[in-house]
Amino acid sequence: MEILLLLIPLSAVLLGFAAWAFIWSVNHRQFDNLDQHALHIFDDDQLNPGTFENHSREDQNE
Repeated sequence: MEILLLLIPLSAVLLGFAAWAFIWSVNHRQFDNLDQHALHIFDDDQLNPGTFENHSREDQNE
């Protein structure tokens, strides 16, 4: 039961830190555009010369 004297204040401090981190992230606009990076993988961009897919194609030609 003595461990509760340590665990209860420690959990209150951790809860306070989590609440502060959430409020900070909302105030600094971290949650404004959640879909942009998730949908970015569907863009049809040219492959960069150093990508893994280009190297695997070169390996097949040799």
